[in-house]
Amino acid sequence: MMSAPERPEGRLVVDVWSDIMCPFCYIGDTLLAQALEKFPHGSDVEIRYHSFQLMPHLPADHAVDLNELLSKERGFPKAQAKAMNAQVAARAAEIGLDFRLDSAIATNTRAAHRLIHFAGSQGRQHDMVQRLFRAYFTDGLHVGDHDVLAGLAAEIGLDRSAAHEALDSGAFDADVDADVRQAGQLGIGGVPFFVFDGQYAVSGAQPVETFLEALDVAWKGKFTKSA
Repeated sequence: MMSAPERPEGRLVVDVWSDIMCPFCYIGDTLLAQALEKFPHGSDVEIRYHSFQLMPHLPADHAVDLNELLSKERGFPKAQAKAMNAQVAARAAEIGLDFRLDSAIATNTRAAHRLIHFAGSQGRQHDMVQRLFRAYFTDGLHVGDHDVLAGLAAEIGLDRSAAHEALDSGAFDADVDADVRQAGQLGIGGVPFFVFDGQYAVSGAQPVETFLEALDVAWKGKFTKSA
């Protein structure tokens, strides 16, 4: 059905396209994690993250208030933007997430995506994704700033200097481009987008039950085919 990256034998792979500035990506990632806790084979599922930028046109060296950005980009009155963010924060709170969108700093996320690839090369991709989500949605940090990003890498146990060097040198830029290009090939127009075993797609922050069903179908398709 789909053509995602190569899949290792013995493990079920879920490929996830997301942007750390996307609230539903954080919510969806959390719901998937909750589903994995209930899935009998959860320890044999590998999650791989791929870059996607919702607003690639934002300047890398500039940060703006999120409500102002929504007002400018989407044409919403600022009061409406605040109300919409409050609704999203309430939904996030239902699954244990602390969204403080009034203090969120919108910026270009390309450097953050490169940092995720750097962390992936060190075996810490998921930890980095999670820390970046919290940095943006809860801590109000500027996730386009290399100093901030290197500090976040250090928080999860990566070498700060190596992370800073990777960011400053433009390392993993081609990996980000490859992810975005593959998203286009798969017809992905929005995130979060989940591909289970390269075969089954789930779009959006779906309920835990939907993720459990996708995991079950993909697992049976991969490991319990009829003799």
